[in-house]
Amino acid sequence: MATITSQELRKKFLDFFRKKNHQIVSSSSLIPADSTVLFTSAGMQQFIPYFTGEVVPLFKRAASIQKCFRTSDIEEVGDEFHHTFFEMLGNWSFGDYFKKEAIDFALEFLIKELGIKKEQLYITIFKGEKEIKKDEETAVFWQEQGIPSSHIFWFSKKENFWGPVGQTGPCGPCSEIHFDRGGKWQKYPCTIKGCGPNCKCGRFVEIWNLVFIEYNKLASGKLEKLKKSSIDTGIGLERLTCVLNELPSNYETDLFADIVDNINSLAKNQNDIKAVRIIADHLRAAVFLIKDGVLPGKEERAYVLRRLIRRAIRYGNLIEIDKGALIILAKFIIQKYQDIYPEIGIDNEMILTVLENEEEKFSRSLKQGLKKFKEIVSLVKEKGESSLKSKDVFHLYDTYGFPFELTQEMAKEENLFVSREDYEKEFSLHQVISRAGAEKKFGGVGHWGEEVASLHTATHLLQAALRIVLGNDVHQAGSDITPERLRFDFNFNRKLTPQEIKKIENIVREKIKENLPVNYEEMPYEEAIKTGALAFFKERYPKIVKVYTIGKGKNIFSKEICAGPHVKNTGEIGDFHIIKQESIGANLLRLKGTVPFSRPSQTRINKG
Repeated sequence: MATITSQELRKKFLDFFRKKNHQIVSSSSLIPADSTVLFTSAGMQQFIPYFTGEVVPLFKRAASIQKCFRTSDIEEVGDEFHHTFFEMLGNWSFGDYFKKEAIDFALEFLIKELGIKKEQLYITIFKGEKEIKKDEETAVFWQEQGIPSSHIFWFSKKENFWGPVGQTGPCGPCSEIHFDRGGKWQKYPCTIKGCGPNCKCGRFVEIWNLVFIEYNKLASGKLEKLKKSSIDTGIGLERLTCVLNELPSNYETDLFADIVDNINSLAKNQNDIKAVRIIADHLRAAVFLIKDGVLPGKEERAYVLRRLIRRAIRYGNLIEIDKGALIILAKFIIQKYQDIYPEIGIDNEMILTVLENEEEKFSRSLKQGLKKFKEIVSLVKEKGESSLKSKDVFHLYDTYGFPFELTQEMAKEENLFVSREDYEKEFSLHQVISRAGAEKKFGGVGHWGEEVASLHTATHLLQAALRIVLGNDVHQAGSDITPERLRFDFNFNRKLTPQEIKKIENIVREKIKENLPVNYEEMPYEEAIKTGALAFFKERYPKIVKVYTIGKGKNIFSKEICAGPHVKNTGEIGDFHIIKQESIGANLLRLKGTVPFSRPSQTRINKG
C-alpha cells in the first residue's frame, strides 16, 4: 500500500461514493437535534428520521464525513486507537440498496481504490441471538466476493449488533471488516487458540462497520421490524489512515503527529507518551466542542468539556508544560483544521478565551488540590485502607474543582478505589443541606421572602422568553437575586439588539398579565428529564427533584427543575423590566431585571 494522507483519504472516499450516485452531505454539529443524547456519536444520527420513515428522504443514497464525539472512550484515550473526537466516513442507503451492494462497495473501495489485499481482510458476522436469526445471508455475500470461510468469524449481539444511538431508534445486525496487520504488530506473541478479529493482541484492527438497519427499538426494549431495510456504515478516519500507512498508532498519522510534536516541544518531561496523547486528543476535542457552542460548566455537555480541559491541564502538569501552553496548542489545531472545517477559523477568539479562562480557573487550584490529594492518599495508606472516603472525594470537587473522574483516575494510579455510589450520596447530602439553607435564606416570612419568590419566578419566565426569541440553544449559565434585582446569565454569541430586548421583556410581561398558575411535582431526576423539564445544572440536583410548571394543559409556558421559592401564580409578580445587559465572556451574556416592590402583602410563597 502506498502512503496516503488523511486529506487524500477524505477525497478518495467522497469521490468514490459520488460516482456511486450518493449525495454528499456536510457534517452536522456535534450537538445533535435529538435532545435525549448528549453528542453526535455516529454519522447516521442526522438521518434517523429517514431510517424510521418519519420523513421522506430527499435522496436514496448519501455519504459524508461526520464530526463525532464519544464519551465512552475517554478512559481509553492514550492507547493506539481510541479518541473522544474523531471523524467518521460513512455511506447510507435509505430503503435503496442493502447487504450485497454495501459489501460490494466496501470491498471495491478498500481493494481497488486503496490497494488493500483481499487476504488481509477478516470479517465478523452476527451469529444470531434470541428472536434475531443467524445472518447466514451476509456470509454468502462475502464468500461470493472471494472472502474464504476461514476469514469469517461469528459473534454475538454484543459485538455484531449496532444501535440504537440512544435508548430507542433504528438498529440492526452488523458485519465488521477487520484488517490483519500481521504478527509484527502483536504486543506479545499471541497464545490464544483461534486468534482472529476481536483478539486483544492487537494484530486485527476493525476498520469498517456495515450496519443492516432492519429494526426500530422501542422504549419497552422490543425490536419492531422496519417497513424498509437500510444501510448505515462507518469508518474511523484516524484508524484507517493509521492502517494504510502501516503505523503503530493513530498518533503517528498526519492527523496527530504535528500536534504531538508541538506538545513535546513545550514539555520539559518528554517521557510520558500517554500524557502527550491525552493532551492532543482532549484539546482537539475541546476546540471542536467549544466551536459548536458548548461551554465548560456543571451541566451534562458542559461537564464533559470541563472534564476534558481539566484532564488535559492535569496531564500537562505531569509533563511540565508551562501555563498558557493550551492556547499555543489550540491556535495550532485551529490553523490545522480551518481549511477542512472553515467554521473553526471564524471568530476563533471565542475558543481561545474559553480555554484561557478555564486554564486560569483550574490552574490556580490544581497545585493545592494535588497537594491535598497526596495528603489524603498518605493517610489512607497509613491506615492500611484501600479506598478514598466519599467526603474527601467531594472535598476535592467542591474546594479544588476536581471532577469525580479525575480523582478516580489519580486514585487508580495509587492502587486505591473510589466509589461513585458513595460519592453521589455525599453529593446529594450536600445538595439537601444547601437547599435547606437556601429555603431558610429566601423562604422566610416577610416582604423580602415575597420579593425573592417573585424575582425567582421571573427568571423562569425570562429563560422561556429568551428561548422563544433567540432559539432553544440558549441555556442558563448562572443567576443571582438581591433585594434590588435579578441577574440571569446565559450563552449567546453577541449582544442583544434593543428590539430583541423589548420583545423578550414584552413576552415576560404578557405571561405575568395572563396570571398563569405555578405548580410543582416531585419525581426522580431521570423522569423529570423525560417529561421535558429543563435542567442545566445536572451536578447540583439530588436524585429526587422538584419540577416547577408555569401554565397548565396545552398552555404550559415553562417547565424547569428547581428548588424554589416561587409565587403561586404569575400575576403576583406584578410587572417586569430588563434594566441592563452585559457581555461577561466569550459567548456569555448577562441580563439584569427588576419587578415592582409595592405589591399587596397577600402574596404567598410557593416553597413546596
